Amino acid sequence: MTPSPGSDAVLVLNAGSSSIKLSLFRAGAGNLALDWHGELEGIGTAPHFHAKGPDGVQIADEMLEKGLADPIGWVLDWIDDHLGTAKLTACGHRVVHGGADHAAPERIDGKLLALLEELVPLAPLHQPVNLAPIRAIQAARPGLPQVACFDTAFHSGHVRHVACFALPYRYYEQGVRRYGFHGLSYEYIASRLPDVAPDLARGKVVVAHLGSGASLCALDGCRSVDTTMGFSALDGLVMGTRTGQIDPGVLLYLMQHDGMTVDDVANLLYRESGLKGLSGVSNDMRSLQASGEDRAKLAVEVFVHQIAKQTMGLAGSMGGLDGLVFTAGIGEHSPAVRAAVLRKLAWFGFALDEAANEAGGPLITAAESAKAAYVIPTDEELMIARHTVEVVGGA
Repeated sequence: MTPSPGSDAVLVLNAGSSSIKLSLFRAGAGNLALDWHGELEGIGTAPHFHAKGPDGVQIADEMLEKGLADPIGWVLDWIDDHLGTAKLTACGHRVVHGGADHAAPERIDGKLLALLEELVPLAPLHQPVNLAPIRAIQAARPGLPQVACFDTAFHSGHVRHVACFALPYRYYEQGVRRYGFHGLSYEYIASRLPDVAPDLARGKVVVAHLGSGASLCALDGCRSVDTTMGFSALDGLVMGTRTGQIDPGVLLYLMQHDGMTVDDVANLLYRESGLKGLSGVSNDMRSLQASGEDRAKLAVEVFVHQIAKQTMGLAGSMGGLDGLVFTAGIGEHSPAVRAAVLRKLAWFGFALDEAANEAGGPLITAAESAKAAYVIPTDEELMIARHTVEVVGGA
């Protein structure tokens, strides 16, 4: 699976703490086509690279040396060996936090990288691992254009009363505000909705990005007007290992009465809570649904309850609700979660089509349903590739 002769190729990186998701797109004739999608897992322990073509056929499956010192360099060399006559012209990165001043994708230089470093305290788990591959590519291929695509950017147009916490106003001026995340996913759904459901695209929609990280976004005319995540990626819905919405008094209690330090609380909130903490079984929805444990059932019930509850909160924020869209890992692949959410919202006019839901949609509500619900697969990597081509092409 290599780009066609003479074509440009755009690499997309989505870096995590111990893995990097990669996609290579062929650019030409005004469009982008996926060439392959892969992942380098087990970085720092047992590196394993695997990749598949757009048809799902595996094109790489390699265990790498345990002490691999330069994983990005290895990836770039592998790409060079598989490009054929094509040319790698740019690399786009998902960067979780753009702060208040970065409302659109930007070409990366030393100044921007330094500014993004300053945002690490706002996304301590995500920002450092997003920035590390950027530095590695700068060192290995200093002439290769790189573009930062921010997960916060799609929400940057929120009005002040939506973004503001009820703290002394000076904190808002310092950047303590609701930013919102998963913006690249929501932006992609907003680009697809006019084709999938044109009437709904003109209305008021809640998009449920449900995965290990989970949030909701209120779209009014395909524009983000509110979202459940806030200052950090901890707020809003219950997630795989993160709490979601929590009374700050709980944190004060844990620090004052249990003697927890700031690091203890951070570890609790980011790594030991959510579905994992509630169930004591797993942070994987499939494992929870297959488990007979009472706490596994409880974790799923809390997850569904918060989705339904916070969906109505966003409906109130928009002044109405015409439909709901499910996306991301759980949203796209768990008929049981979708059904449970829509049953809790039946009073509002959602009538589930059981067969359509089991089949994965796209429309999963019945003909008599007053409100529409859809399943639309997201594609953050394609969104990043589009932005990268636009930024580099316009540079």
